[in-house]
Amino acid sequence: MRIAVTGSTGLIGKALVRSLRADGHEVVRYVRRAPAAPDEARWDPSAGYVDPAGLAGCEAVVHLAGAGIGDRRWTDAHKRAIRDSRVLGTAALARTLAALDEPPRVLVSGSAVGYYGDQGDRVLDEDSPAGEGFLPSVCVEWEAAAAPAHAAGVRTVFARTGLVVAREGGAWARLFPVFRAGLGGRLGDGRQYWPFIALHDEVAALRHLIDTPDLSGPVNLTAPEPLTNREITAAMGRVLHRPTVFAVPEPVLRIVLGELAQDVLGSQRARPVRLLRSGFVFRYPGIEDALRAALAGTGSAEPADRAG
Repeated sequence: MRIAVTGSTGLIGKALVRSLRADGHEVVRYVRRAPAAPDEARWDPSAGYVDPAGLAGCEAVVHLAGAGIGDRRWTDAHKRAIRDSRVLGTAALARTLAALDEPPRVLVSGSAVGYYGDQGDRVLDEDSPAGEGFLPSVCVEWEAAAAPAHAAGVRTVFARTGLVVAREGGAWARLFPVFRAGLGGRLGDGRQYWPFIALHDEVAALRHLIDTPDLSGPVNLTAPEPLTNREITAAMGRVLHRPTVFAVPEPVLRIVLGELAQDVLGSQRARPVRLLRSGFVFRYPGIEDALRAALAGTGSAEPADRAG
């Protein structure tokens, strides 16, 4: 297939492009600068521009672009960047897809389990309502922005991704060094649920969404059973053979992280109900296996492994 990908320089995007190319697919990478290679096409999310030529002949589009959520404090400017990079970019892409004479058959559009907000111990699936706060409001707008593509008959899937376990980026790229140094510990009281997913399974799940014609709407991309921060902390200690005695109290987190602390301390006990029902099989369903795979650099580009 010919597949267009936005956000191809991010953790998930790079791994997805490697996996698709390993199976012989043609990938068009959308970039915000002037294209410098034959496989690149130009877009400018803030200006609402997407070069339609790059979409010609594409059977699928995977939209992963967006400003980093956890890489800095949530100033007003950064919150605008988080929101606009997702909502404006998705709207521009969806409008462009809707205007094509021959649109792709599927749009897999990124989203996040942040949609549900802080829900404590409540078990969440794709039918659970949106929560309250900044991230849930962003996710609601983010998903709604894809409406033009859906209205044009493009099967539209929202990949509500959890915390991706990888050493190359995301939350775990910052956690591994701390725990290796023996300074790791629970955050707050540790009772908040963290819905995680191994990078390999994230990529395999995205490809499963492309290939499964009866999947549409929101799909949680998380391991089968979310764990609490306390349980994940203990697993990190076991895998890395390090003590995990240094807890970070909630007030300290709120001082250091500001409003971002609500994301770290929030609890989403999300399960991938629709993904499992569609026949997807996880390769690394447990946290210890996911951690070991990340530390070993187990690739996400093994060809023809889209069911785990």
